Amino acid sequence: MDYQTITFDITDGLAVLTLNRPDKMNALTSQMRAEIAHAMKEAAAQARAVVLTGTGAAFCTGQDLSDASSGGALDLERTLRDEYLPMLEAIYDCPIPTVSAVNGPAAGAGANLALAADVVIATESAYFLQAFARIGLMPDAGGTWLLPHKMGMAKAMGAALFADRISAKQADDWGMIWESVPDTDFDAHWRKRATWLATGPSKAFGAIKQSIRGAYQKTLAEQLLVEAHMQGELGQSRDFMEGVSAFLEKRPAKFEGR
Repeated sequence: MDYQTITFDITDGLAVLTLNRPDKMNALTSQMRAEIAHAMKEAAAQARAVVLTGTGAAFCTGQDLSDASSGGALDLERTLRDEYLPMLEAIYDCPIPTVSAVNGPAAGAGANLALAADVVIATESAYFLQAFARIGLMPDAGGTWLLPHKMGMAKAMGAALFADRISAKQADDWGMIWESVPDTDFDAHWRKRATWLATGPSKAFGAIKQSIRGAYQKTLAEQLLVEAHMQGELGQSRDFMEGVSAFLEKRPAKFEGR
């Protein structure tokens, strides 16, 4: 695909998908959603970790309400079902670790796009905003599922009803994201985190994602059996053998992702 609204690069196992409509605060269009979904599938097939970030002052300010490709009027049900769902599934179901590096405001569907990743790292000047109620809508793009899972029912309900800005520091304190980072350190920090994921024990990372995601539907006893099965498989991996050897030899491990 010839990307027009994003940039996409894979280097040394790390895919970086950058929303690239800075003049529109990286607002989402039909074309951008298709490009994100396509790039995520490419990342899953070719990389060991993937980062979503934005160009310019914003991460993503949500739906571009003037999107000409929507014919001048949004059919919200169709757009969410046929365009947002495939994009968000490509992120959430991605088999490799996913990171949102939130470089600025993440509002509306843009906030929920960020939260769909496994790990969210935000610069301290960023904020998250469920802006939907301000224009007579409810959270979408997975917001009604992601918010209570990420921050609990009470905070999720307030965020949706009041449509208040949630600073990166608040989001960090509430457990909504992994961490907030000073603006001056942001780029170097998320790249360091992402590099660890792209060079780490990929099979273990996949098992971590699968087991933690599935834990909500299981009892403790059921989850213990899941852990036993997955750990048994990981114990036969090359990365486990390398990890043990590196520990005993007091050197950094060189994981192959196998």
